[in-house]
Amino acid sequence: MTSEIVIIGGGVIGLAIAIELKLRGTHVTVFCRDFQAAASHAAAGMLAPDAENIPAGAMRSLCWRSRALYPDWTRKLEELTGLNTGYRPCGILAPVFEEAGGQEAGGEKLILSSPSSPTLREAKATSPAYWLNKEAIHQYQPGLGAEVVGGWWYPEDAQVDNKALAHVLWTAAESVGVELKDGITVEGFLQQQGQVVGVQTNAGIIRAAHYVLASGAWSNELLPLPVLPRKGQMLSVRIPGLMPELPLKRVLFGQDIYIVPRCDRLVIGATSEDVGFTPDNTPEGIQKLLQAAIRLYPQLKHYPIQEFWWGFRPATPDELPILGSSHCQNLTFATGHYRNGILLAPVTAALIADFILEQKSDPLLADFHYSRFQSKPSTSTPMLTHSANFSNGHHPAISPHDSPVETQLIAFPTQDSPLIIAGKTFQSRLMTGTGKYRSIEEMQQSIAASDCQIVTVAVRRVQTKAPGHEGLAEALDWTKIWMLPNTAGCQTAEEAIRVARLGREMAKLLGQEDNNFVKLEVIPDLKYLLPDPIGTLQAAEQLVKEGFAVLPYINADPMLAKRLEDVGCATVMPLASPIGSGQGLKTTANIQIIIENAGVPVVVDAGIGSPSEAAQAMELGADALLINSAIALSPNPAAMARAMNLATVAGRLAYLAGRMPIKDYASPSSPLTGTITS
Repeated sequence: MTSEIVIIGGGVIGLAIAIELKLRGTHVTVFCRDFQAAASHAAAGMLAPDAENIPAGAMRSLCWRSRALYPDWTRKLEELTGLNTGYRPCGILAPVFEEAGGQEAGGEKLILSSPSSPTLREAKATSPAYWLNKEAIHQYQPGLGAEVVGGWWYPEDAQVDNKALAHVLWTAAESVGVELKDGITVEGFLQQQGQVVGVQTNAGIIRAAHYVLASGAWSNELLPLPVLPRKGQMLSVRIPGLMPELPLKRVLFGQDIYIVPRCDRLVIGATSEDVGFTPDNTPEGIQKLLQAAIRLYPQLKHYPIQEFWWGFRPATPDELPILGSSHCQNLTFATGHYRNGILLAPVTAALIADFILEQKSDPLLADFHYSRFQSKPSTSTPMLTHSANFSNGHHPAISPHDSPVETQLIAFPTQDSPLIIAGKTFQSRLMTGTGKYRSIEEMQQSIAASDCQIVTVAVRRVQTKAPGHEGLAEALDWTKIWMLPNTAGCQTAEEAIRVARLGREMAKLLGQEDNNFVKLEVIPDLKYLLPDPIGTLQAAEQLVKEGFAVLPYINADPMLAKRLEDVGCATVMPLASPIGSGQGLKTTANIQIIIENAGVPVVVDAGIGSPSEAAQAMELGADALLINSAIALSPNPAAMARAMNLATVAGRLAYLAGRMPIKDYASPSSPLTGTITS
């Protein structure tokens, strides 16, 4: 199947972009995993950049521009469908419980924003905000809580019925000819030479000329973007039918609470919870909402509860969206809108359509580019990678208290070829990891001291910012170190395949466009952490088909190693002993068989606890070592990293030089001839 433009995500953002592109003459297909699960269904529809007091800058400019588009945008949608979006330019009232100095001076019922408030004074010029004193606000909206002492009135803010808008957008997309595919889950991007060449879905591979990622809170499942779900719980109460008119006429935006009047009900929201994709409403969440809502508007405590629901907002670290170009020329980002997806839908649609069809990049887009999350490489600790392990070199101090370690190696007549994995050449034969360190600084110092060129990174732990992995992607200089994403934590072949795809995207976002390496781990055994041979082989076969250079972590099984080589793996990585055990070489005989029969590099992985064991593994003829725990758990990790480097070099030299024969009898070191006798 082919389509001119494919949009991944069928929420308000994805549908708005699809309609705009279609109206400009393109063929558009939208893939939506579950239309009812979109964050737009769990919003309240407030268009409230002023009430939310969004700081001055690009985000406020973007929000104001989008709010200004709303009247014409919703009118156009309503004309296309004959349906009502529920757009109302009603203004928003923001009551406050604490008096602010000077705001009630003069006794006026309506007072302009206080000169002592710089943010609001600045806003007044382009988007007015008015202070209502206690008498004025209670007269303007009867029924407010007795603790309300005043409030701000934002006349240019508005609201739209979010559920009605989502339905109108879906209907409008159908009416203009957008191809809508609900129930289609995109599982990964297929990429070649900086281009997306297709998307893998549960319905097969789909190809297009251009792709738009607008999948909200689920974006991080496809690419390692810092977009994570923020759960919001909401509820509604029904207004008793005997009331002659709606008692609450204004949208109330309070402290950690809002109440939105809708026909025969009041919508109350919303919590903000960093709990991943944990579903369902909770007693605690609903209790907090009801307590805050009743304090703000007490009479709703008598209204019958109508409905509870929840949703997942796509939050970024700075709570701003990710818009515009990506690491691939034909992939555009439109995600991470957090609380403002409904508000920003019209401006996002216009900006993205201009960007794709006219190659016109609005100056505002620069402030929302994904690259803002890529910190500059750390310069506090040099990331050294020598041109050769056997060259002379001066190495950095191991710690502030130790004297510099300097090793001068003379030129040896021993010839050695570099380590080559999947066509890429490495001079260092020691690989290290990033886990278990007590701090990022210790990890940086240890990697520098090890002189390694390959560092493995657990994709899932970086994604979830597991303890010890916060800021990991930004901590190392990836122009000097080759990233080896690993699938640690995956218990099935399917999980490992999905995480491997994310790892490849993570490497691309860090500037390694041609990095297709993956360290494959499939470990269902949580006690002994032994790899699953069947799952590993299944995952390896699929990943090789997808163009990965697969480095599989395995038991020291010669038959499995040969089978993995036959399916196209770039290396085999037999364990010396269980992960993190420090037991040393317990599988020597099998590793020797694997080395003798291998046509690909053999990397001994897991269990090595000391430099002597590292040297022994290299003396067997291993091509490289991967050592993490022995370094990270040492009292002095940087010193141990340097020792492991020297042991790897020594072991390799010893293997190349050749061991002396083992004899059953003694052989004197000094000659017996020419001795002085009495």
